[in-house]
Amino acid sequence: MSVAYEQRPQALSRADRLDAELRDAHPREIVAAAVREYGDRLALVSSFGAESAVLLHIAAQVKPDIPVLFLDTGMLFGQTLDYRKTLATRLGLTGVRDLRPHYQDLATGDPDAKLWQRDTDACCHIRKVLPLDRALGEFGAWVTGRKRFHGGDRLRLRVVEESEGKLKFNPLANWTRTELDAYVVEHDLPAHPLVAQGFPSIGCWPCTQPVEDGEDVRAGRWKGLDKTECGIHVARAPGAAPNVGGDI
Repeated sequence: MSVAYEQRPQALSRADRLDAELRDAHPREIVAAAVREYGDRLALVSSFGAESAVLLHIAAQVKPDIPVLFLDTGMLFGQTLDYRKTLATRLGLTGVRDLRPHYQDLATGDPDAKLWQRDTDACCHIRKVLPLDRALGEFGAWVTGRKRFHGGDRLRLRVVEESEGKLKFNPLANWTRTELDAYVVEHDLPAHPLVAQGFPSIGCWPCTQPVEDGEDVRAGRWKGLDKTECGIHVARAPGAAPNVGGDI
């Protein structure tokens, strides 16, 4: 005699549950929900690049002391370093942390500071991936400024996802360029100085160029290379070494 067992739906993961709840929410609601879920175990990662002011302004309204992790690679434009100070002060963000590559990593892997000429993935690994991996160790979740309209793998970006055992909140995933620009105007947010010079996406100076009219937003990043991400948003297998491979 056979016994019929009730098929129960599999419980949603925390990431799936939150993504379902927040996928159509306003970015401020998403940030607020992330703060409710994780409190002081939540960090925001920002490049203080061309589009960073919007998310930073939203975060400052929700939790002005949120830890903001800024990757100072040692190869940023001077304008970016100035913008980081100006914007943090103006928005009242009190938890900005400058993350720099370890001296030993540079001495071993990039002693002449020319690794970017030989291996851009390895350069990003030392100057971005490793410092961020170390800093995120004390947090359970983080917030990014990625958007779907940037294209590539970001076209399938979820509002809430799980990566490396931590949740990632992407409050601006749904927003368009028009919505970002409207928010900047509404709140009178200062632009990164290089935007006016044709840089819609800004990273390290050796690997960032202006874009031509009609080109993709990120076309000036690692131009001419088969590379679209620095590596901090690239998934890797459990237990694997950090991947090498972004406005954040």
